[in-house]
Amino acid sequence: MAISFSNIDEAFFFVSMAQISMNNAYLCKETGEIFYTSAMGDSDELPEDIDDQDKYIAIPHKNELDLGKVLVIEFTSKFLSEELDEVYSIFRHKGAYSRYKELLERKGVLEDWYKFENERQELALKKWCRENDIEIED
Repeated sequence: MAISFSNIDEAFFFVSMAQISMNNAYLCKETGEIFYTSAMGDSDELPEDIDDQDKYIAIPHKNELDLGKVLVIEFTSKFLSEELDEVYSIFRHKGAYSRYKELLERKGVLEDWYKFENERQELALKKWCRENDIEIED
């Protein structure tokens, strides 16, 4: 069964907008239905067989696909190599992503970052789908 990539992408966004394990989404491979849970409340009622790994799969968090700091370093190396030391320093402290985005805005490449990040996320998520035998439709 082909599953809408936009639905998987939406679930990926939900999972990734919080710290790992705070938000979760589970895809039923048989029906394409996605179930959402959140430590903050407003969770779907999960099926009794949600632990059946042949039937359900957890949508990954962006950090599980190396789309966190790894992606930041790749972008910086490619487009702002002269700022690499500063970026490493930024990521040694809390609030790194907001400070990183401030740097990108000062350098005039924030929109380039968003485009790069979205492209890489889509590629990584489609690869994850292939690796997990999830047939997608665009």
